[in-house]
Amino acid sequence: MTRVAAVDCGTNSIRLLVADLDPATGAFTELDRRMKIVRLGQGVDRTGRLADEALERTFAACREYAEVIRELKAERTRFVATSASRDAENRDEFVRGVVEILGVEPEVITGDQEAEFSFVGATKELTGREDITKPYLVVDIGGGSTEFVIGEEHVRAARSVDIGCVRLTERHLAVDGALPDTIAPADVAALKADIDAALDLAAEAVPLAEARTLVGLAGSVTTVAAIALGLAEYDSEAIHHARLPLAKVQEITGMLLASTHAERAAIPAMHPGRVDVIAAGALVLQSIMERVGAEEVVVSEHDILDGIAFGIA
Repeated sequence: MTRVAAVDCGTNSIRLLVADLDPATGAFTELDRRMKIVRLGQGVDRTGRLADEALERTFAACREYAEVIRELKAERTRFVATSASRDAENRDEFVRGVVEILGVEPEVITGDQEAEFSFVGATKELTGREDITKPYLVVDIGGGSTEFVIGEEHVRAARSVDIGCVRLTERHLAVDGALPDTIAPADVAALKADIDAALDLAAEAVPLAEARTLVGLAGSVTTVAAIALGLAEYDSEAIHHARLPLAKVQEITGMLLASTHAERAAIPAMHPGRVDVIAAGALVLQSIMERVGAEEVVVSEHDILDGIAFGIA
């Protein structure tokens, strides 16, 4: 067994997984998994740069993770950075900070690489299940982008498009950097039009209609699942592999789009860092399901982070 540490730094959150892996058998024992909302992508869509305060929030999380990695004596560490750091002109500053804190250089991966990691992490446990039909369509709704990847045992096609929940919220809902208390119907229409255009792009590379099982990843999907399950607090075990019908996703999305900030914040399983962006994220999920013709989505707590870990050993 090899003890590895995987870090996934996205547009909205940074996550750590420490696990023991057997490269020969694929055996996997999770030792620590944690997440912090750092909003690294704050303003990137507008300015093209990583904000100073966003970098400091991210570096603070890295310092916490470095301590966990040392305590658990991980033999190998891999740090993968995704959408926000791909787009930022000052990403070298980000890279230097991570190297100083964790001693490893972040791999700023492409959208297609991100999709590959997500597919491996999400589908490894599903192989061989009689109630799951292939091909899988894995969708990873992140803060800056959404990845689409279709395949059976291996990836057949993938595409990343810029419709993450943070990017959409800042692009269509924010006014001078501030978010309104409620979302106007015209803004919902603008969100939907942007999402539909991105789905057209995804469909050029990925045969969405061929999917037989839709697998949804990341915080927007798992938060919708927590709401659908009526959880008093976030429970990853209850959420993992939950199946959400399209009608339920439509109901929750409609509720989130019609809610005030305070009403969204009062939802028991809602992470404070997702209150502002969950409505856009839920609309992305609903739009994907409607486009694909999926009657349900299988929710996975195992995603790009697990795929990164499997790629280390």
